[in-house]
Amino acid sequence: MLDWLKVNLQYVTPKHLISRLVGKLAAAEMGSVTTSLIKLFIKQYNVDMSEALYEEPTHYRSFNAFFTRPLKPEARTIDTNENVLIHAVDGTVSQFGDINSDSIFQAKGHDFSLTTLLGGKPDIAAPYKNGKFATVYLAPRDYHRIHMPIEGTLTDMIYVPGDLFSVNPLTAQNIPGLFARNERVVAIFDTPVGKMAMVLVGATIVASIETVWAGTVTPPAGQNVQHWSYEKDSEAAVKLEKGAELGRFKLGSTIVVCFEKDTIDFEDLAPGMVTRLGEPMAMKRGINDTDS
Repeated sequence: MLDWLKVNLQYVTPKHLISRLVGKLAAAEMGSVTTSLIKLFIKQYNVDMSEALYEEPTHYRSFNAFFTRPLKPEARTIDTNENVLIHAVDGTVSQFGDINSDSIFQAKGHDFSLTTLLGGKPDIAAPYKNGKFATVYLAPRDYHRIHMPIEGTLTDMIYVPGDLFSVNPLTAQNIPGLFARNERVVAIFDTPVGKMAMVLVGATIVASIETVWAGTVTPPAGQNVQHWSYEKDSEAAVKLEKGAELGRFKLGSTIVVCFEKDTIDFEDLAPGMVTRLGEPMAMKRGINDTDS
């Protein structure tokens, strides 16, 4: 009954209003009040501050600054093998596997549309049909910057308005089409393994989604799908190396990453597996251990 209430109350809760109000609070610089909130959060979620570049809560002038805190350079090691694609985030694998035509597995009894996920644009979705996907959930205690699994050049960014349901495992198991109905930002890259789509999915109280090339995308991106194209052969092209920061969540959420057919093979993933930025996620197709 409690789980039923947690899920169904979300349908009637003013999620956007609450999220924007929390966003204003998280951005506010309130001195000792901010520090007290950060200390409470660290204790509640058992955040490992020994990995943070700045360990003391008093360093952070706002909750957002704390939540998007950088890590010490030695806290994560990026696998430099050119045949390896790395995990883009610290988090937990929700699901992964094959994209069945236009269908992506969400949880038992639930799939969602690839085309809808990518903004309802069939031409953008076409390369990923029958490809691979991985969905990774970022819990409140996790590091909340998103990095590149492989080097790439940005070609498109799409903002898709939508709901702001929670994206925790309970909700993923019970809200149909969750990741294709929540507000999200889609980044499309050309990479050595073909097209890659990195989808940053918003959620309840996610106050902001940012990218390193555009800054804050949402809020307030608006009520309509917005599509930006980027010149990939000019001096202004956005080119990111493997392991480079791509964007960040201000308060936690989920990523969905999609790859073209026959380009990669996942490395020992399993639902519920903890991921760490820089560790192997997949191999280029056709590469085996003797080649690496």
